[in-house]
Amino acid sequence: MWTSTARLSVLLLAFAAPAGAQSDRPLSAIDWLSQSVAPPRAPAAAEPPVAEGAEANSVEVTPLDATPTGDAAGILPASITGLPRDLWTASSEEQLIRLINEQGPEAPPALVSLLLTLLLAEAEPPKDGAGGERFLLARVDKLLQMGAVEQAVALMDQAGVNRPEMFRRWFDASLLMGEENAACAAMRANEQVAPTLSARIFCLARGGDWNAAALTLETGSALDALPEPQRALLSRFLEEDMDTGEPYAIPEPLTPLSFSMLEAIGEPLPTQMLPLAFAHTDLRPPSGWKARIEAAERLARAGVLPGDQLLAIYTEGKPAASGGVWDRVRAMQALDEALRARDGNRIAATLADGWAAMQEIHAEVAFASYAAPLLEDAPLTGPADALAFRIGLLSELADKFAHARDPATAEEEVLIAVARGKTETIEASGALEGAVLAGFAKDAPLKEQFDMLLRQGRPGAAILRAILLVQDEGESDLDDITASLRLLRKVGLDNVARATALQLLLLHGRN
Repeated sequence: MWTSTARLSVLLLAFAAPAGAQSDRPLSAIDWLSQSVAPPRAPAAAEPPVAEGAEANSVEVTPLDATPTGDAAGILPASITGLPRDLWTASSEEQLIRLINEQGPEAPPALVSLLLTLLLAEAEPPKDGAGGERFLLARVDKLLQMGAVEQAVALMDQAGVNRPEMFRRWFDASLLMGEENAACAAMRANEQVAPTLSARIFCLARGGDWNAAALTLETGSALDALPEPQRALLSRFLEEDMDTGEPYAIPEPLTPLSFSMLEAIGEPLPTQMLPLAFAHTDLRPPSGWKARIEAAERLARAGVLPGDQLLAIYTEGKPAASGGVWDRVRAMQALDEALRARDGNRIAATLADGWAAMQEIHAEVAFASYAAPLLEDAPLTGPADALAFRIGLLSELADKFAHARDPATAEEEVLIAVARGKTETIEASGALEGAVLAGFAKDAPLKEQFDMLLRQGRPGAAILRAILLVQDEGESDLDDITASLRLLRKVGLDNVARATALQLLLLHGRN
């Protein structure tokens, strides 16, 4: 009869990644994901695929209304996005993955929202993708990098998570959302993914089998199958049943699995300096109110947390301190009370402070999405009325605010023209205004690169490039702003073009 150690030795051999196993990793793979499942074993390089039986290949028939899977998976149908189903088909998979990877956090919020829509859209994948899911993994990774954890989970649920590379992303996202027990239950139920030693120990302990977890750690340590920082942290995690007394170092990079163990042993780490996705761990009820506020502010600034959720966290209690975050809480609570009461005098007295608080954290657009409906018919005059108008232009009600106002200044005339999409007779008074208005010029030619991409039937690649051209606060090359706006309008995204233009004009001097 085998000893437990012998059985675990064989098990540990199965966890070892073969040489070359990482060759199929997506170009977007991010280094802070837990190595929670063993990578699939790659076939020998010279060994051709071998059929598992003698049956003739069957023809797979998919109904037109079937739920897309694999690279075609998405949670936003074309009827909602307005994007064509062949958004990606003519583009190179590798090129699209690189374009997705290059997307940064500095685009105006309207373009961040557009990027989220692209990543979540149902659309046929690149034809050269060979039926894999590298493109889907790239989309998931970008969502995680953007802090859009809930959206990433929804996309993975749609696509299915029974493949190792997809499962480890889902496992980590579940840990970030505080759903460790569900993640471990799914791991135990999914025979197609092989958990790594660390994940196996963690889940054995979460499932209450502390003896098996301790034995697995002991054997893994004896066989030198765990890096020292991970082994020491696992020992502390199991300390309730095995007091090692050994010091430990925080594993680098810090993964969701390590973060969850540190949290479990009562030594949680602050998330402010961690990747944005970790901010979701502070939104959970056990976190302190200040940590919840700071996490919500980070996520709202990144464009992945709605303004009403930010406001809900601001109004959870009464601040007992002053300065910094507490001053913002006071300002937002006072403004929210005034807006709910529809008291023009109180709104006028609190609006500027609330706006300044949101400027401080660069969450003006998230704030506008919450405040604009409450400001639309507010009885305001003078500076408060002018500020409410500008806030309204940063929301989805921009067209309504523009049609309800007669311009009081030359700047307002430009803003109203852009919001209405009627810019033909408007003259610019500055370089940025000129670049924006040129982007709305009728029958203006596209940038050569964009024209070529559209003629080749590659609108998705063109839109991704257009997003890359525009940086926040008007810091992009002015010609690039013009080119990007023209492309957006050419592909039918006029609303996005107008929102982007308004955000550039209204927010470019906020620093």
